[in-house]
Amino acid sequence: MTSKGAEKIKNNTIGVDVSKDHLDAYRLNDGRSRRFVNDRGGLRAFVNWLAQTPVDRVVFEPTGPYHRASERTLGVAGVPYAKVNPRQARRFAEAVGTLAKTDRMDAAMLELKELHLAREALMKDRTAAKNRTNALTAPLLKRQNAQRLEQIERQMAAIEAAILEQIHAHADLSRRFAILASIPGVSAVTAFALLIEMPELGVLDAGQAASLAGLAPVARQSGRWTGHAFIRGGRAPVRRALSMPALVAARFNPDMRATYDRIRAAGKPAKLALTAVMRKRIVLANALLKANRTWTPKTA
Repeated sequence: MTSKGAEKIKNNTIGVDVSKDHLDAYRLNDGRSRRFVNDRGGLRAFVNWLAQTPVDRVVFEPTGPYHRASERTLGVAGVPYAKVNPRQARRFAEAVGTLAKTDRMDAAMLELKELHLAREALMKDRTAAKNRTNALTAPLLKRQNAQRLEQIERQMAAIEAAILEQIHAHADLSRRFAILASIPGVSAVTAFALLIEMPELGVLDAGQAASLAGLAPVARQSGRWTGHAFIRGGRAPVRRALSMPALVAARFNPDMRATYDRIRAAGKPAKLALTAVMRKRIVLANALLKANRTWTPKTA
């Protein structure tokens, strides 16, 4: 599963947990961690430590004023860095009951978030390149577009391998991933998208899980008038990850197809029926993670 590209992504990334007093760095190539004081001397020591091995990027969460000095120092030193959502690492820690703020799991979640964002960007690039395929007429441009598509596929495969390798390096992540991947129709790609983009799964009730994913219907209402229900807000990456599995489930999974057909038979639009299937998927994923068990078929 490891490719040269995935190995490069893994080996050359440093995850950093930033606090008022310290920088806690985790080097992915050997799993070693190091703490530095968050002051001028500590930042110099941090940059010197980074210089000991090749670094593709340093990943950290912006934490109020505490990350600014380290961000400036990395910029001056010419070290590539990426800032990710400061809530992402904590969501997983809270979901699995980890109370410590500074640990290897924070750095792992920061890297996973960055990798998944990169994959999402590549998916958009792939869609754009495919859309250009039929519009191009110049042989040179057609050839370059085909080469770009091949490059995107290679890069996506490398990122996916790196994500899975990072997940399997941590027991909690690996267990949660196995539970999600056990759900019929949920591929490895969908499972790691849910794992990374919605780490709260497993500590929510059914309604909260649906709302957080943006799959709970909201009625338009003004005075005495009530319009059609619709969905809004929530995690768009989660809905994108669930859309294709839901489409497949609506066709081939008996329970999900019954849900889809019942809603369509009531005169509701196909999009609403598909949303209901997606909602059942996220509720099931939340319930299985809460029970810490993989999916098993119903007994007769």
